[in-house]
Amino acid sequence: MRYLLLITEPRGQRLERTPDEGRDAYARMVRYAEGLKARGALVAVESLLSDDRGTRVQVRDGQARLLDGPFTESKEMVGGFFLVECETPAEALAMAAECPAAGWASVEVRPVGPCFA
Repeated sequence: MRYLLLITEPRGQRLERTPDEGRDAYARMVRYAEGLKARGALVAVESLLSDDRGTRVQVRDGQARLLDGPFTESKEMVGGFFLVECETPAEALAMAAECPAAGWASVEVRPVGPCFA
């Protein structure tokens, strides 16, 4: 079964890091991804830029509404994700606990499936 390990981090946290600290954190995440890949568990991975670079799209009554970030109504932003394949929910939770980002953010584990399930 596939699980999404969704990383949510406090908004502005990245700005508090020095460039070297940011590169170190990124290198740790790359090593983690390489380990998942070596185990045959990694399906996809992406890091996301800050939500001040994003745009939300809503369509209401046939009209598109665009809202540029940052999105002040939330205290956290999605920083990236790992899509993994494993046998059990416990295995997915263990993978999330191994993720370096769990030390400075939250890693939400969600099974992948149809939206009507």
